[in-house]
Amino acid sequence: MIEPSQLETEVRRSLARILPRVEETLKRAVTKDPAAWEAFTVRLRKSFPLLLSLYADVYSERYDFFYHLEDLVMTMARSWFERPQDLRELDDVREQNPHWFQSNQMLGGVLYVDLFAENLDGVRKKIPYFKELGLTYIHLMPLFKAPEGENDGGYAVSSYREVNPPLGTMKQLSSLAREFRKAGISLVVDLVFNHTSDEHIWAERAKQGDEDFMDFYRLFPDRELPSLYEQNLREIFPEEHAGAFSPVTINEKEYWVWTTFHAYQWDLNYANPAVFNRMAEEMLFLANQGVEVLRLDAVAFIWKQLGTSCENLPQAHTLIKAFNAVARIAAPALVFKSEAIVHPDDVVKYVSQEECQVSYNPLLMALLWNSLATRETRLLAQALAARFRLPDGSAWVNYVRVHDDIGWTFSDEDAAQLGINGYDHRRFLNEFYRGRFPGSFARGLPFQENPITGDCRISGTCASLAGLEKALHEEGEKEVELAIRRILLIHGIIFTAGGIPLIYLGDEIGTLNDYSYRDDPAHERDSRWVHRPRADWETYKKRSNLHSLEGHIYQGFRNMIELRKQHDAFSGGELEIIHTENDHVLGFTRLHNGNRAVVFANFSESTQIVEPRVIEQYTVISLKKLHGHNHVSANNSLIIEPLDFVVFG
Repeated sequence: MIEPSQLETEVRRSLARILPRVEETLKRAVTKDPAAWEAFTVRLRKSFPLLLSLYADVYSERYDFFYHLEDLVMTMARSWFERPQDLRELDDVREQNPHWFQSNQMLGGVLYVDLFAENLDGVRKKIPYFKELGLTYIHLMPLFKAPEGENDGGYAVSSYREVNPPLGTMKQLSSLAREFRKAGISLVVDLVFNHTSDEHIWAERAKQGDEDFMDFYRLFPDRELPSLYEQNLREIFPEEHAGAFSPVTINEKEYWVWTTFHAYQWDLNYANPAVFNRMAEEMLFLANQGVEVLRLDAVAFIWKQLGTSCENLPQAHTLIKAFNAVARIAAPALVFKSEAIVHPDDVVKYVSQEECQVSYNPLLMALLWNSLATRETRLLAQALAARFRLPDGSAWVNYVRVHDDIGWTFSDEDAAQLGINGYDHRRFLNEFYRGRFPGSFARGLPFQENPITGDCRISGTCASLAGLEKALHEEGEKEVELAIRRILLIHGIIFTAGGIPLIYLGDEIGTLNDYSYRDDPAHERDSRWVHRPRADWETYKKRSNLHSLEGHIYQGFRNMIELRKQHDAFSGGELEIIHTENDHVLGFTRLHNGNRAVVFANFSESTQIVEPRVIEQYTVISLKKLHGHNHVSANNSLIIEPLDFVVFG
């Protein structure tokens, strides 16, 4: 970082050089809307010192540093003048209430446009359903132009400015965002900024031998450096290709291009400031379409350094903070969501007001499933006690399932404190959720199983992993009820623990695995498609019938959502673990603005007891029961029914 005294001098000198040239270049826009120029320069002067410091930290050794810096300021200014007035007004509102996403009114949903509603117009028509369910935040899975066939579920982006044609147009997306805002819903999309597809215009130009665009990617003329890098890299998709590089022919010469994930996804070269600037441009373009939250995909991988794992390096954090500083200047309403499926120590490092304001909580997701399998809450309680707290102004996005696989991302060190061998326990969980462990209720599939290391992740819908598929096909009414209780139990925790709860749409009606993905050549090798079924709206209609399976589950969701929205204790993210003295029962309190709620969750299929001294310590008897089927015995013991979720407030 630049020293403070030097930074002050550089800020003054840089702005003195850059601003007049930007103003002259954009003279027509400045003359037409001087108030907009004033607003931009006020924000620029406020955030430019931080941006300059971050940008210089990565790029100051470049001979063309000031050229790229000026280009970045020009990009921000152009974007600001293109920003619609209603979004500028939203900027003002969000600057006045920067913690808006921590409200107990927040509830997220995630969906694939084509699978849920055919296209963007279909999504627009589902707004009444979103409002019925109570959603205020909707994440549309990657919907941009991508290669035909295999495209990693849309994460191989061929254009950040074009919607995949069968889904609609960018104009429709912008219109949908505006309709969402009127309905009190924030639009969330992905910014896939670690890589592009090999069909992106930048990659196409690189394939033509354009040296400027070849420098947008990590291209090597032989295997010498790739082999050195790979000595420290882990394989992400070992079933597809070994290592992290793929061959490509440019002007009849073979090169090796960095492909962390799939061979058709080329990693961008952020050592080149032009890449940062162009991705900032794409980011601001999406913000100007009305996107309020950007999920930053694969944040851990964006910086490469020989001799390291090329994950979670300091420069990755610096770059994300610089993107955040750009947003504060040219799209202040924009919020970042981190996607880092890495060690818990590293996940939390991406979360702050200055970096990613919100983050997926993969540890909570993994340990909810762990607790269902083991019927014990020790790892879960330990994680909530030690790893749940975040810096002020930031929040977790808590989820049970998303589009991706389940990886067992708990810390081996945490497990060891409880006498658990992490490697052996992961193997147990994989066997359990594949339905191969005695007594397992789950029906999941392995994803990217590595026979050499024994590593594996799990695919499956929430309902199938929670036992509903097995119960319906192999068991009976009692097991069906237990499966439904598991589904509601783990969702109850994400609704009340703190942060933004996120529903993978379809879970609210108990959608089961869809094994027909094996009939599609583009999907047959990717078991994650088993939990990406097409929405059946005839089945959705059953949600209003309380005697149907779908109605039973849906009403359970609605009851818990109303519980969340009616009680301010569930705002914010502060949580205190209750030592229930019963390994089967998780307990915690929520406190916000003087409002308190106490939660107990029984992860066992048998009735459990919480002793009177625990109940008395947390003055539970003086509180009103808000949810659950428990009762308090004559001696003040709390009797919790199997797999029940109990709330007092």
